[in-house]
Amino acid sequence: MNEILKLHYVVDGNNFSLAGQAASDVKKMLKTLGMAPDVIRRVSIAMYEGEMNMVIHADGGEIDVDVTPKAVVMRLADRGPGIADIDLVMQEGYSTAPDDIRALGFGAGMGLPNMKKYSNDLKIESQLGIGTTITMRVDINSRG
Repeated sequence: MNEILKLHYVVDGNNFSLAGQAASDVKKMLKTLGMAPDVIRRVSIAMYEGEMNMVIHADGGEIDVDVTPKAVVMRLADRGPGIADIDLVMQEGYSTAPDDIRALGFGAGMGLPNMKKYSNDLKIESQLGIGTTITMRVDINSRG
């Protein structure tokens, strides 16, 4: 695997039947490439959490994944309301998910904290009324 593999996904907002499909596809691709199980697990969890946030809190968005010999980089860009207080949403258990989403078993307030926990680097850029872009990197030769 000497070259960069680039993957692109469009996430449909509020479509729970397709939610998680991009993360599942990336997981299969990484297995095919022979990635270490720990790297696959970390990428899968981080990307799934981000993808679910796009479905729950935004009107979908796009995910770009770059796989290099050193890292898997995921860029998730949504068209949601933006995040007013990034420090607050990074607290475990804090959630803005509505009751109907919580009734489905989502909205426990662990999405962003898990994204940070399972990635080596997490950057959040958000503008109210415009959307949020989250960039995560999982290093291939690190253990998390």
